[in-house]
Amino acid sequence: MSSPQASLVDHADLEISLRRYDIARYTVDLRFSQPSSDAENQPLQSSRPLVTIDFTELRALALDPDAYGATLSASLFADPAVRAAYARARGIASGVGQPLHLRLAIDAGTPELHALRWELLRDPEDATPVSLSSQIYFSRYLASSDWRAVYSRARGALRALVVIAAPTDLARFSSGGVPLSVIDTAAEQSRAETSLASITTTILAGSGQATLMAIIDALREGVDILYLVAHGALRQSTPHLWLEASDGSASVIHADELVTQLRMLPACPRLAILISCQSAGDGGEDALEALGPRLTEAGIPVVVAMHGNVSLETAARFAPRLVQELLRDGQIDRAVAVARAAVGSAPDAWMPVLFSRLKSGRLWYVPGFTGPRGFSKWPAIANSIQKGRCTPILGAGLLEPILGSTHSIARHWAETYGFPLDPHEREDLPQVAQFLAVNQDSAFPRDQLARFLRQSMVNRFGSQLAPELRESRPGALGRLIEAVGTLRRSNDSGDPHQVLASLPFAIYLTTNPDSLLESALRAAGRAPQVALCPWNEYVEQRLGSADDEPTASQPLVYHLFGTLDEPDSLVLTEDDYFDFLIGVTSRNNLIPDTVRDVLADSALLFLGFQLDDWSFRVLFRSLMARQGGKRRSRYAHVAVQITPDEGRIMAPAQARQYLESYFQGADISIYWGSSEEFLRELRDQMARLG
Repeated sequence: MSSPQASLVDHADLEISLRRYDIARYTVDLRFSQPSSDAENQPLQSSRPLVTIDFTELRALALDPDAYGATLSASLFADPAVRAAYARARGIASGVGQPLHLRLAIDAGTPELHALRWELLRDPEDATPVSLSSQIYFSRYLASSDWRAVYSRARGALRALVVIAAPTDLARFSSGGVPLSVIDTAAEQSRAETSLASITTTILAGSGQATLMAIIDALREGVDILYLVAHGALRQSTPHLWLEASDGSASVIHADELVTQLRMLPACPRLAILISCQSAGDGGEDALEALGPRLTEAGIPVVVAMHGNVSLETAARFAPRLVQELLRDGQIDRAVAVARAAVGSAPDAWMPVLFSRLKSGRLWYVPGFTGPRGFSKWPAIANSIQKGRCTPILGAGLLEPILGSTHSIARHWAETYGFPLDPHEREDLPQVAQFLAVNQDSAFPRDQLARFLRQSMVNRFGSQLAPELRESRPGALGRLIEAVGTLRRSNDSGDPHQVLASLPFAIYLTTNPDSLLESALRAAGRAPQVALCPWNEYVEQRLGSADDEPTASQPLVYHLFGTLDEPDSLVLTEDDYFDFLIGVTSRNNLIPDTVRDVLADSALLFLGFQLDDWSFRVLFRSLMARQGGKRRSRYAHVAVQITPDEGRIMAPAQARQYLESYFQGADISIYWGSSEEFLRELRDQMARLG
């Protein structure tokens, strides 16, 4: 079962890769992706150009940025084939009115190349600085051993952590024989607050606040942007940071201490802005040991760091412009280019370095529907809901704020139980669960799922729950889920299950094993009927279908993939998904008539799915390909919500084209955002339309 090909890009992307060939030369590879295409071209297939770099000459030009950049560019583009391929990529991007995303990927086995000042690179055609161009978005690509997926987030939901470390005894420290300068805490805090004014921000500034544990505790609450102002330096080839002790004095930590703590977090920040000297290296061959690359390797997908000893004046001009531009569209490589240009006259303007694992360069998105004219079918959706001709189908994305993602569960199991396959497969829950079922026994992954979910809820909400709910007892998981659902609904009027329960759906289809929806329905004064798909013998023997005809007051909640209350009903492993697929497609009477009817003859709202989820693919293969496709195509108001995921879906318009063909030509409107955002907008539109 292969992943859908929805990785079409909406920009021109050129990756230049450098690898060692021999002791003095390096091979050059180019990979180019054109807009609106999922094909990746290799312009240099017929040749293997070699690059020779004179490191002695570059060191002699260290004080002349213009000459340094010209010399480095002459070396990289010395081969006519490389120069021509670069010019063609620029021409294609210019021809469609888009900038060229230029990523430099340097092999980890060439540390001497990482130490070079690539931000001084010049365009071989017009000699303009590449990193200052408004038509070229330049970044350095660094691989990471952290295989957590990188998800985009909505612009309005961002959170930032500002850390300003200004120990009271800085005067007794120096770097390279130069005393460390005093950090003006008040000025830095004011600058950060002004820059991040539209983002929910936590600030650790003031004597004794910027401690390592305080930083980690704040990051554990969930942060998108880490904005760190601190002194840093490479000492004996290892990066150090001057943080604070609880009494305000200096606490000089090794970067490994911070990296280790980051690896233990459930999720890393999406962006780290390091206003810290030498956080991208100091020009030596140990550049990969600097703090910026180390944070990228630890799992932060985007890091802006400083190459060398950046002046406080340059940092003071660069950082606010960076954040200002970033808040415009979430395009980090564009924001860095504009911010560099803003300090272009300074001799150290080249020092900010962008390390990124993102191919699109997009850190967040603006929620909404795809298409040039937005979305005009809210009245049709509202009418279908009111007339009982609309059916929501729920995926795992609805549970992430409460139970965490399926990727995090799979990753935890893979690390705990020694999953032996490739690292990129460690976030595939069915595959990891299959390994546990074979390596242990078939009941083991089901028991571990209940244990993991219980611990996740205790960790996130334990301080707000009664003590007895935090204990592991028979039947306690259901009560814990009920309590957490009640807590969420009381604290957030936009809780997705609460919004769903407030709308007059007669049938809810869910691939999720929890009872949060049933709890929300009862809290809304409705009496849900609950039934499970009898996909295996155990479910057939123990559980039947709901007896009464579903209505708005007595809606049916139909669990396609089982429930936590009946562990053997769960569709969890690869074998379970195949057995479900075989059972549903070979036995026409397995799915109740009422469920089959709404799948064929109603508007469908898919909430909380990703294109390459097993649940999404199996659901479509087993249910959507059944009879009724012609009647389903009558509905032009189907809304499909897909959670954006960097590396999987980068072009909403092309994803829509793919889904339309998958839905057999149905008119699909894709909402680009989270389930919570869509449901809040749906609720508001329903209220506005009466």
